[in-house]
Amino acid sequence: MTETTATTDELMEATYAALCKHGYASLRMRDIAAESSKSKATLHYHYESKQNLLYALLDYLTDSFAEQIETLEGETAAEQILALVDSYLEPAADDSLPEFRTALLEIKAQGPYDDRFRAELAEFDRMLRGRIRSLIEDGRDEGIFRSDVDPDETAEFIVTVLNGAQTRHVAVDHPLERTRNALETYVRRELVADDTDDPEAQFE
Repeated sequence: MTETTATTDELMEATYAALCKHGYASLRMRDIAAESSKSKATLHYHYESKQNLLYALLDYLTDSFAEQIETLEGETAAEQILALVDSYLEPAADDSLPEFRTALLEIKAQGPYDDRFRAELAEFDRMLRGRIRSLIEDGRDEGIFRSDVDPDETAEFIVTVLNGAQTRHVAVDHPLERTRNALETYVRRELVADDTDDPEAQFE
């Protein structure tokens, strides 16, 4: 790992920690510096403002999540889609995760007013839809999913459900596990081919 990469990782981790503690609206550069071994001046050297740091964090998280879902657990496309759902709804056993979800929702709310936030969020959306679409295409080609399943429409639906689950969880504390279970039922009933030799084997 180069010194530049190590510095970037540290600053992104510090930004994440500070965002979880203070939220989007109250976050200041000195809060981020307090979570890092770097000075506030060093932060300003690498990133001119809090906004630039948050843009970089979104880009960093998108790249990290893309790597995470590139190799998913599971032998079948059905298992891998549910593994992706688990990654999205339960990314880590992290005490700061609820606070981060709240802060991320605050950032998403800036999308209509901030072109750069909107671009970063749109890139994450494209990445997520693309990965789900490719899994559906793989499952259809392998005969695991029904031949009439539309990969684009199905990926759009699943991404919309995942985003809605995040918002509903933050806003009214709706359990994420219910959405996960509902999506598993959807995959079983709507995607898995009726003539699959052993439908249950797709979820072992």
